[in-house]
Amino acid sequence: MKPITLLIICVLLLNSCKNKTEESEKVIDEVEQIEYASFGKEIIADDAVASGSMATHYKTMQIGDSIHSKMIAKVNDVCQAKGCWMTLNLEDGNEVMVTFKDYGFFMPKNIAGKAVIVNGKAFVNEVSVDEQRHYAEDAGKTKEEIAQITKPKKTYSFEADGVLLKQ
Repeated sequence: MKPITLLIICVLLLNSCKNKTEESEKVIDEVEQIEYASFGKEIIADDAVASGSMATHYKTMQIGDSIHSKMIAKVNDVCQAKGCWMTLNLEDGNEVMVTFKDYGFFMPKNIAGKAVIVNGKAFVNEVSVDEQRHYAEDAGKTKEEIAQITKPKKTYSFEADGVLLKQ
């Protein structure tokens, strides 16, 4: 009788340890889940490449080249007129200019410094003087700074169909 009682106690102890492990894993999973605000097309955070890795892709691209991508990066600047574009840090000293597909959505104006995940088309573009001046005006640049824009500029661009903003 004693060996059976001892066996039952051991099974119960092992079972109770197992439950605690599952509960602790569940708590860890809940803590690791990151909250995002979603804009545009609904996307998931999985498989986004780091901005530093994306910078390498941009360096190999020519004007007119494009690739479908999902990238995570920090916001440098946002259009202060209505949130219709933003610039993201590529971690190599460069920025990528993000616009939103068909102007279907806009971003909050106060998200500089926050992390975002953008999904869409990455491409290299040549931006005209007029377009550069328009973006500079939206960014709140002075008339003197805007007047200094005199040449077209090769830029890294991204047309996002969906964005996740880390909360």
